[in-house]
Amino acid sequence: MPPMLTSPLLEAARTIADDLTALRRAIHAEPELGLHTPLTRDKVRAALAGLPLEWREGPSTTGLVATLKGTAGSGRSVLLRGDMDALPMPEETGLPFASTIPGTMHACGHDAHTAMLAGAARLLCARRDSLRGEVRFMFQPGEEGHHGARFMLDDGLLGGGAHGPLPDAAFALHVMPNAPHGLVTGKAGPLMAAADQLEITVRGAGGHASMPHQAHDPVPVACEIVTALQALVTRQFDAHDPVVVTIARIEGGTAHNVIADFAKLKGTMRTLSPRHRARLHAAVQQLATGIASAHGLSADVVIEEGFPVTICDPRAVDLAEAAVTDLFGPPAWRRLERPIMGAEDFSYVLEQVPGAMLFLGVSHEGEDWTQCCGIHSTRMLLDETVLPQGAALLAGLAERFLERGFG
Repeated sequence: MPPMLTSPLLEAARTIADDLTALRRAIHAEPELGLHTPLTRDKVRAALAGLPLEWREGPSTTGLVATLKGTAGSGRSVLLRGDMDALPMPEETGLPFASTIPGTMHACGHDAHTAMLAGAARLLCARRDSLRGEVRFMFQPGEEGHHGARFMLDDGLLGGGAHGPLPDAAFALHVMPNAPHGLVTGKAGPLMAAADQLEITVRGAGGHASMPHQAHDPVPVACEIVTALQALVTRQFDAHDPVVVTIARIEGGTAHNVIADFAKLKGTMRTLSPRHRARLHAAVQQLATGIASAHGLSADVVIEEGFPVTICDPRAVDLAEAAVTDLFGPPAWRRLERPIMGAEDFSYVLEQVPGAMLFLGVSHEGEDWTQCCGIHSTRMLLDETVLPQGAALLAGLAERFLERGFG
C-alpha cells in the first residue's frame, strides 16, 4: 500500500523534486568506481553551493562530509549517509540518461542515495533556525567492496579522536527496486550479513589422466571439500544464527587428459554474528586442510575479510518507525521478519555509532514489484517520484533525533 504523502516536510521535498531528479540523472550518466569519484563529488558540491554547510574531505578518498549546525540549541549530533560509487558492469536499461561510461553502471541505486541525501541537506538548511543540534551529511565513495566508510572513519571525517566526538546517531537509506512503491522497511539487530571472500587452493601432483595412481589428483579432493562445506554449515552452526558458504567458482586443469597440479575454489562466506564469523573462519581452515591431508595433498586457505555484520540499534529502528508513521502514515512502514544476506559497509559506522539502515521501495507505482529487476541487475530501474520521500525521510530522521534523542 502506498504511503499517505501528507507531511509538510514531504511537501517541501516535492518542491525540489525536479532538482533531485536532475541530480540523480546527472550522476547516473557518469558513474564512477571505487574510492575516488571526483565527478560525483563535484556534482554534490555544485548542488549544495551557497548553503550554510561546513565541508571536510580526507586524504584517502574523495568522500566528503558537510556539517549543518542548527541555531535552536541542543548538543546532539546525527549523521546521514549516502553512497556515491557505481558497479563495474554494463547498463541495459535503454534510459535516455543511461551510463556514458562503458562497463560502468549505477545498478545499486547510489545515484538516488546521493540525490536524496543532497535533498535532505537542502530541506534541513531551510529549517536551520528550528534545528536543535548538528547534522553531518556523509557523501561516501567506495561502498561496493572498497571499504569507503572505513576509510572515511580512519580519516576522521566522521569525528573521533582529535577530530571531536563521533555523532550520537547515524542513519542510511537504501533503495529497493523489487519492493512495494514507497514502503519503508527496517529491522532491529542484524540486518545484513558479514561478507568474506574465500579461496582454497588444493595442491597435488599432476600426471597423465590415464594413470591417476601415479599422480596426486587435486580435483576430486576439491570436490569433496565443496560438499563437506555444505555439511559443515548445517551440522556445526545453529540454524537460528545463519551461515552461508557458497563456492561460486572452481578452477583446475588445462586439458581433458592431464591431471592438474592444483585446483582452486573461490566463494563467499556470509554470517550474521561476529561469533559465528570467527568460528566459520577457523572451521573452514580445519576442514580444507584436513580433507586434503587425508588424501596426501595440501590445501592453502585464504580468507579476505569484507564488511562486518550490519547491526541496527533497536532504539534507532523504533525512532525510524515513529518518523515514517508521522511523515507518511502507518501503511508506509513495515518491520522485516528476517535479515538479508547481502552486505553493506555502513556496518563500519554502526559498529561505532548507534543507528540504523532502512530500505525504501522504489518500484514503479502500480507495477508488480515482485517481477522488477533487483539491485545489481543490468536492467535495474527505479521510480524517481520516490526521491522526495527519501529526502524527507532522511531529514525527518535527523530532526526527530535532534529534538528527542532515542527517548
